[in-house]
Amino acid sequence: MSLSQSTVLVIDDEAQIRKFLRISLSAQGYSVLEAGNGRDGLAQAALGKPALVVLDLGLPDLDGQTVLRELRAWSQVPVMVLSVRASESEKVLALDGGANDYVTKPFGIQEFLARARALLRQTGDARQQQAMVRSGPLAVDFVYRRVSLADTEVALTPKEYAVLAMLAQHLGRVVTQQQLLKDIWGPSHTEHSHYLRVVVGHLRQKLGDDPTAPRFISTEAGVGYRLLEV
Repeated sequence: MSLSQSTVLVIDDEAQIRKFLRISLSAQGYSVLEAGNGRDGLAQAALGKPALVVLDLGLPDLDGQTVLRELRAWSQVPVMVLSVRASESEKVLALDGGANDYVTKPFGIQEFLARARALLRQTGDARQQQAMVRSGPLAVDFVYRRVSLADTEVALTPKEYAVLAMLAQHLGRVVTQQQLLKDIWGPSHTEHSHYLRVVVGHLRQKLGDDPTAPRFISTEAGVGYRLLEV
């Protein structure tokens, strides 16, 4: 991927850092998007479809680790964390959470640009996942964590949203009970299938979905659940 084709999104609440990176990246042929907080950054990531995200961890509305986690729910765009947090635990948390690289402030711009080029070479062909998934009149918006049915927002609990979002990420494919329980409730709950049955039951009620003739959520007996492609 050539530099002239690359858009970099900088999510940082420090205007001076954003300006410095904008000037430096633009001089190298990058197009630069900017966001001063986490929510704006997530929206820009969805709308601008950047080739690389540069993410500060100390944001005014959301912690950068939270932004990373929400971004990874629907996108595999490479992320370079740029932060004053230099502890090993912060670095491990970010890298385990899906960051591709971690640079501490203060930083040298030449090293920064070299790391950016390396990430773009490694992931230049990676496809960005959809920010929204639809199944007929049902829409799951990963950026704003909203679910709507025929353009009317549906109020879900955090667990209900998590289950539906995971099914939406695998639209048309079966997600096993064990995988849902492990990812949403934790590894110690993989045998607690009744938790999942209760949540799926509530989801079906809120979506007006008949389990005997499902429009949205299909049960694969003894295996798991599938969000149907409509």
